[in-house]
Amino acid sequence: MPITKYLERNAELYGNDCALVELNPEVKDTRRITWKEFDLTQPEPNLPYRREISWKIFNEKANRCAHYLLERGVRRGDKVGILMMNCLEWLPIYFGILKTGALAVPLNFRYASDEIDYCLGLADISVLFFGPEFIGRLEAISDKIMQGRLLIYVGEGREPMFSENYVMSAMNYSSENLNIEISDEDFGAIYFSSGTTGFPKAILHKHKALMHSAAVEQNHHGQQKDDVFLCIPPLYHTGAKMHWFGSLFSASKAVLLRGTKPENILKAVSDEKCTIVWLLVPWAQDILLAIEKGDVNLKNYTLDQWRLMHIGAQPVPKKLIEDWKGYFPHHDYDTNYGLSESIGPGCVHLGVGNDHKIGAIGIPGYGWECRIVDEKRNDVKKGDVGELAVKGPGVMVEYYKNPEATAEVLDDKGWLYTGDMAMEDPDGFIYLVDRKKDVIITGGENIYPVQIEDFLSKMPQIKDVAVIGLADQRLGEITAAIIELKPGAECTEEDVNNFCMDLPKYKRPKKIIFAPVLRNATGKIEKPKLRELYRTIDPFASMRK
Repeated sequence: MPITKYLERNAELYGNDCALVELNPEVKDTRRITWKEFDLTQPEPNLPYRREISWKIFNEKANRCAHYLLERGVRRGDKVGILMMNCLEWLPIYFGILKTGALAVPLNFRYASDEIDYCLGLADISVLFFGPEFIGRLEAISDKIMQGRLLIYVGEGREPMFSENYVMSAMNYSSENLNIEISDEDFGAIYFSSGTTGFPKAILHKHKALMHSAAVEQNHHGQQKDDVFLCIPPLYHTGAKMHWFGSLFSASKAVLLRGTKPENILKAVSDEKCTIVWLLVPWAQDILLAIEKGDVNLKNYTLDQWRLMHIGAQPVPKKLIEDWKGYFPHHDYDTNYGLSESIGPGCVHLGVGNDHKIGAIGIPGYGWECRIVDEKRNDVKKGDVGELAVKGPGVMVEYYKNPEATAEVLDDKGWLYTGDMAMEDPDGFIYLVDRKKDVIITGGENIYPVQIEDFLSKMPQIKDVAVIGLADQRLGEITAAIIELKPGAECTEEDVNNFCMDLPKYKRPKKIIFAPVLRNATGKIEKPKLRELYRTIDPFASMRK
């Protein structure tokens, strides 16, 4: 059964119930309204706004999108791209694409013009929906990408010369459900890898993977009809959307928040009565820091209904959760591990009620299997470090048009080799040690940066930290710690070195760099960029002064 059937079910059974809310606390409201909608007093255009749609309207919007695409020649197996910021139009367009039998292909909103051009070609995208934020980037390559491709503008005002206006074009199409049969084995979507190691790969998934992700999310977090999910991360990423699939599964309300300031997050939770919030590590850190500094007062918000905080996309420092529990002792906590290659979150998760295992990524998720293997892909002993492999209905079909890369990570039995180094404790809980490619080999010793990052995150002055390897003539590589301090905090290299005396000598960073820690849109540390940025630094310069 395709995931679109959940939407149609919700529209039929809960048509008038709120499905999606868009909150914009910072960007002005540019919606057009007629005099018939004027209130006695009208807000100023630069004030925050709130928009919402019901399940019935959601499904009708998706149907209009589907009928529009069919009229414009889109057929089963075609690839339709989405290059938009989070908004109320995003998900109805995504589901409209799926209803035609075409593949939905979300694009990272941080892509530059050349990356957009590359992804359009790699995924064979024939139609692209884009928002107003991307006009300039598309204009720069419009002559090239217009050839044999339909560009559709989703926004207010007149569309660019090289595109069609979606709002004006689609409004007159039918809102009725379509009769296009879609099976679990049909291709459903292409997602792109994060691109932290170069240009992204195109990841092909079947409809069964989308369906399974919804079941996984609901199984792990028990969404009920009265839950309210706060979604902040970008919808182009599998993590955000697949967590929202739990709301789709349970026909519950979700809130799309544009903005990550602590006060905006807490206000959204309070005003919308959110019960489940998915945060990235930097946002959770910012909330804790704001509470600690007195920038926000928890007494000013209604937060008693907030039952679950979960974090994914990256290893979570144990100290962060311990501090969080100090302020929110009643919160259930879960962390999710997943990749775009395994359709986002949930192939491994800590599990609600396993707070005694904070620091682990957890146990195999609902419907998933896990192994930890050596370089020959044989299982290692419990307690030994090896590469994490996962298997389940959410594993990708392939890297699209890249059989060589596919063969490197996917075997003929369906095991996906993640490139993440992990270990399993006696109780069966898996701990992420590091990325295989990020392992630092210094003087013959394997050093896993995450272990050092977790240790340094306990230092009170540190807001964020990343550990990378820098080339060294004698040792091959040495460890360097990029440290981002909390605002107003004072800390010296000597302070850090003294703090690290509790680490084994070979694990102590050989170079301390006080600078911002670069992260991508999903919160992952961009270590290739950091290595490139600091590769010319002489780690022993200070010793020779």
